[in-house]
Amino acid sequence: MSRFFAHSLPDKAKEYWQALDEHLTGVAGLARQRGDKLGLGDMAALAGLLHDLGKYTPGFQTRLEGGAPVDHATAGAQWAHGVYQKEAPLAADMLAYVIAGHHAGLANRHGPDDASLEARLSKSVPKPAAQWQDELGPRPSPTAPAHLRPHRAWPGFQLSMLTRFLFSCLVDADYLDTEAFYARSRGETVDRGCSEGPEDLLSRLETYLNRLKPPDTPVNRLRARVLAHARAQASQPTGLFSLTVPTGGGKTLTSLAFALEHARAHGLDRVIYAIPFTSIIDQTAETFRRALGAEVVLEHHASLEEETLSERDGADKLRRAMEDWDAPVVVTTNVQFFESLFSHRPSRCRKLHNIARSVIILDEAQTIPLHVLRPCVAALDELARNHRCSIVLCTATQPALRADRFKNGLDGVRELAPDPDALQAALARTTIRQGGVMDDRALLAALADRSQGLVIVNSRAHALALFQAGRAEGLEGAVHLTTRQVAADRQEILQTIRSALKDGHPCRVIATSLVEAGVDLDFPAVFRAEAGLES
Repeated sequence: MSRFFAHSLPDKAKEYWQALDEHLTGVAGLARQRGDKLGLGDMAALAGLLHDLGKYTPGFQTRLEGGAPVDHATAGAQWAHGVYQKEAPLAADMLAYVIAGHHAGLANRHGPDDASLEARLSKSVPKPAAQWQDELGPRPSPTAPAHLRPHRAWPGFQLSMLTRFLFSCLVDADYLDTEAFYARSRGETVDRGCSEGPEDLLSRLETYLNRLKPPDTPVNRLRARVLAHARAQASQPTGLFSLTVPTGGGKTLTSLAFALEHARAHGLDRVIYAIPFTSIIDQTAETFRRALGAEVVLEHHASLEEETLSERDGADKLRRAMEDWDAPVVVTTNVQFFESLFSHRPSRCRKLHNIARSVIILDEAQTIPLHVLRPCVAALDELARNHRCSIVLCTATQPALRADRFKNGLDGVRELAPDPDALQAALARTTIRQGGVMDDRALLAALADRSQGLVIVNSRAHALALFQAGRAEGLEGAVHLTTRQVAADRQEILQTIRSALKDGHPCRVIATSLVEAGVDLDFPAVFRAEAGLES
């Protein structure tokens, strides 16, 4: 009987290569582990067994020795679809999608080219050698999850999300098994994951909160009340929550404390903190690292510089965790979070199984763009409905996403803050008035009359022009703040600003709207250019 291989080692004899049956059973086991928490264990294991069926061909074995590329994904998709389409048509479709796409990505069902699923299912490919059935043994049944609760408005969307989660289980398992094989061939082990759970992190957070010991002021008493009230509700069933607390009310640490308590109470795996602006991510991730330890907090967004990551302890481990979000606390952007949920790409979808069984905190929840609001709300509803997630809408100004105000919106949202209206009144610390029409010269003159002040305008170009004009006029303590600055520079600038404000030195900051949402700065006077209500 011929021996078939999954992966080769160019400088070693075939006896050191990875046997195909070992790879397929290894992927099946890892996929089952990931699928079990979704009710997809059997189907994920079956996808793992079949995903590389096309490697049981002479053509692919020649490829391992330097031959021409071979389509090895289509054969398994065709076999699964052909065998199961009568007894379990939905499962047959799901298996065909994820197996056919485990390298190229999830395809459309129909399309004008040969990349569609229908084209792949009718494509002529070499038949796998019959010995695969003996080598892989009994196959699990492709049963769908029994616990799914249907939504009357979008059952098709629910099925598409479930397929992406199955895809995630397969892609991650395939990558991990392959990675482990090549690491073993080099005599290495791969350091992945983190053993700390919610119980450990809560203990760390308690130590951090006790160490803070803020002074006894009315604002700090309110913050303590908000924190205690939210934590007391952590045993509520998983689902949808809101945390409506004004700026300065301690939303960040309160939401983290609730999330960890809630995760411990319900056996959830991680906390995902999604933020609309990278300027807030810098600050929030650093707060969490101080409270919980750098090794348990994964910061993942497009602006994270390679050199910044390299400077951190365990940089390789963090880099690997970015691939599948295998970390107890993930701080990311709304874009990264939602695009992963709707992506077709293996690299983006790989993390999805680790979004299930999480507490997801949406900071500044009102900033979800209007043109994608409905699909984002549908995704949040489905995560809470069928994937054991709890969602916390965390903001001072809650968007109208509840079902009574938004068609097919979120139903059963529970408020975690004590009396939000009273908190709004108690934490009001600013006086707002119309400043009238002011051109750049008038703005700079108003800044010059104060030793400390902040101007917020609506575009990066305007902010830069205003800053350059102020510097040309000799405006002392002028600072420019924009998203064009890299994260490390922005953090240094913010620290300089805080030091100047604290020490009473001249500090005149000209910024874009990045400074408005969650950046911890206090100025005696702020000039804000008129903008839409969302600002």
